[in-house]
Amino acid sequence: MSRIRLLPEIVASQVAAGEVVERPASVVKELIENSIDAGARKIDILIRRGGISLLRVIDDGCGMDRDDALLSLERHATSKIRSAADLHAIATLGFRGEALPSIASVSRFRLTTREADAVAGTEIIVNGGKIDIVRDGGEAPGTQVEVRSLFYNLPARRKFLRSENTESRNIEHQLHLQAIGHPEIAFTFVRDDRLVLQLPRAANLHDRIRDLHGNELLERLLPLTSAGLGKIDIGGLIGQAGVSRQTRAQQLVFVNGRAIESPVVTAGLREGYHTALMKGQFPVTFLFLNLDPASVDVNVHPAKREVRFRDPTGVREAVVNSIRRALEGGRGDWQEKFRAPNISPLSALPIERETRPIEVQPAFAQQTIETLPRVAPSGFEGPRKLPDTTTPAEERIDKKVPQQFQIIGVLNKLYVLMENADGLVLVDQHAAHERILFEELRRRMEEQGVPSQKLLLPQTFDLSPRDAEWVERNMSILQKMGIGIEGFGPNTFKIDCLPAFLKTSDPVSFMQRVVDDLKSASNSSSPLRLGEETIAKTVCRHAVKANDPLRYLEVEKLIQDLLGCDLPYCCPHGRPTMIQISLAELEKKFGRRSAIQT
Repeated sequence: MSRIRLLPEIVASQVAAGEVVERPASVVKELIENSIDAGARKIDILIRRGGISLLRVIDDGCGMDRDDALLSLERHATSKIRSAADLHAIATLGFRGEALPSIASVSRFRLTTREADAVAGTEIIVNGGKIDIVRDGGEAPGTQVEVRSLFYNLPARRKFLRSENTESRNIEHQLHLQAIGHPEIAFTFVRDDRLVLQLPRAANLHDRIRDLHGNELLERLLPLTSAGLGKIDIGGLIGQAGVSRQTRAQQLVFVNGRAIESPVVTAGLREGYHTALMKGQFPVTFLFLNLDPASVDVNVHPAKREVRFRDPTGVREAVVNSIRRALEGGRGDWQEKFRAPNISPLSALPIERETRPIEVQPAFAQQTIETLPRVAPSGFEGPRKLPDTTTPAEERIDKKVPQQFQIIGVLNKLYVLMENADGLVLVDQHAAHERILFEELRRRMEEQGVPSQKLLLPQTFDLSPRDAEWVERNMSILQKMGIGIEGFGPNTFKIDCLPAFLKTSDPVSFMQRVVDDLKSASNSSSPLRLGEETIAKTVCRHAVKANDPLRYLEVEKLIQDLLGCDLPYCCPHGRPTMIQISLAELEKKFGRRSAIQT
């Protein structure tokens, strides 16, 4: 007796629905994507009880005639593709022909649709996958889908749904994704008869983000460009250095208008920001990748959130380069914030401070000039004093280049207080000096190579065949980094020297971390990238500390060097170096309504 049997059509649809329809938010996603593919310019979403009781999506798209409306409820019926070849160049959001029949099989379903030039539309009512009624409808042109009692015929699935508030939040998040991905479309969201969101059509992404997240966030975003990046067009906005979140909630990525999740892009974002973010923090990104549909495979999972790239390395390189260019390009705008009238700081300070320094203030003009701790080419040294270069204050003032800032003083022997056109600026002297030393040492290493130190006893270690093959191909890179390594048998290597600045009691564990770090880095990354974490820890020990008193000229030199860095916004660990307190914020603190009077 045969034990294998064909499942009834309704049961097969319910099984398939489990992959497409996970929760009410999945229904919203599928229906909105259908509306967008239909050319809708306005989409209204209404839900009750978290979408479990009622979920309605209305659009003003092209609509369907009766034949197409009935056919749309059949599994694998779609207008998006015609042959297997079309799967290699999908340009629409939907294409599988599974959404509507899957939704209809697990709910009480109603579809009304009408073409713009049709006298009457079509209304179809389906209960649990079975068509009950087909009749003429009088709705406005477009399509309306109403889903009631989701999972009413699958109680096991229904009990796994979260609270109504959680399901509503998931729907709202899905709506935000679609609204950001398609700012040219107007969206309205009504929850339990209360208007939650009303987004008019936006001219561009900037306006849509302002509508959703406010002007404060928008002002802290940098535009992305992709000039010279080949066939991959990258656009959107990313957060400035230091603008981050503890989760990936605002790390949004779109490929050809589709919101996706990709470890390739995530790795590119992480590497692009690199030392501009603290560990455990995630950047705020609204990243848009546009590429040939044939270069990306969206037919990976029915939910269509996962994608595969034909050239993942090229995509990651494009993302990394675009992020780096945006962060470095934003340096000029960032520096502009710290410009002040061209008033010499020395001439703006009281005479008493010139001759009688106060302990918490810098020592000024008549003091001997002592440089900040610097980095020697052969490694790190402590602070070094230069010969006495004292000159009269007036002579020094005449030789000064017009400043971008006006230094007020030093607070608690840690925070440099400055004034600019926008208000008050606080600079963390330790974080600022860390960034200066970090970039100087990295630059010297890239130009001259890393000084190495012999191990007392050479050590051997084994690697997996893949890792061993990678080490053999990149032996020259490792040697440039000050690591003396050579083959010592099949999949075995010997190391006899390590970077001079490295302090480790376990060279083998260090080498295994090095291999893992370099393998995950992009091809365009500096071969010294793997040592940057160690460099960051080293400069932290040698940078000026809190409570280290600095003379005025030292403070001035510190700020000038910081503004000349590639990434002056943060220290190598991702902490901010400067904080701006605007005049508006000060006014608010002091309860003033009008502008500050001079």
